[in-house]
Amino acid sequence: MGKIKPNLRLVETDAQACLLLPTPQGILTMFHQILVALDNSETSQYIFEQALFLAKTSNSALMLLHVLSPLEDPYLNPIFLQPETIYPTLYTENINQYMQAWDKLKQERLDWMRSLTQTAVNAGVKTDITQTVGDAGRIICELALSWPADLIIVGRRGITGISEVFLGSVSNYVLHHAHCSVLTVQGLIPTKIPNSKDTQVTSI
Repeated sequence: MGKIKPNLRLVETDAQACLLLPTPQGILTMFHQILVALDNSETSQYIFEQALFLAKTSNSALMLLHVLSPLEDPYLNPIFLQPETIYPTLYTENINQYMQAWDKLKQERLDWMRSLTQTAVNAGVKTDITQTVGDAGRIICELALSWPADLIIVGRRGITGISEVFLGSVSNYVLHHAHCSVLTVQGLIPTKIPNSKDTQVTSI
């Protein structure tokens, strides 16, 4: 968190303290409401901590958003939900298992979001949460517009180059479609550390 502290300026206004960040054009921007998109990845805790620091520094409100996605969350494989005319009982069991797993997942994520909210509230930051299902990038932009937010904080996964071009990313969508400023937090980029067993030394 200390890495970003030198780039922040805090000023007092008649309404409240506001966070000022320099833009490339040298214009200072004020943030009052910060939307934080969390995906329950390893980077989410760090993103939350950065957002909490910014909110405390600027006396801003937080909106924590979690979007459940059937493409990324541990749902049951949709292939098991196809109608089975030969064994209708098995199909019914699969549906029941799917719904139970879905309800459990929603509750676990909601509990996680509530725990983060309590942490923020205990730190003196006004915080609300939203959990929904759908396309994360689109929902982030829509909520940012309707709330409204003047800053979005979103994680950026450790994929680069051609992988990012083909797979795309939520952060990339938000950067191109959001109506307000966007702060991306870089996740860890996996690097392979050479194993001594895989390393050969040749003497000449």
